[in-house]
Amino acid sequence: MNGDFGDFNKRKELDPEDFYYSDEGYIIFTAKYLLKRGYCCQNGCKHCPYGFNKAKGRFDKK
Repeated sequence: MNGDFGDFNKRKELDPEDFYYSDEGYIIFTAKYLLKRGYCCQNGCKHCPYGFNKAKGRFDKK
């Protein structure tokens, strides 16, 4: 992947510890970034620090 994300990079600067790239080239946000963002999007993020379970459609206690 060439790293050219157009307007995505202009919205907000991302720290290197906020994300990483998957083998397929997708951006994967870390729990640190998701906490910094301040809310849960309820999309079942891989590193969701809020405990949302997309399969059940609810927040599981951690």
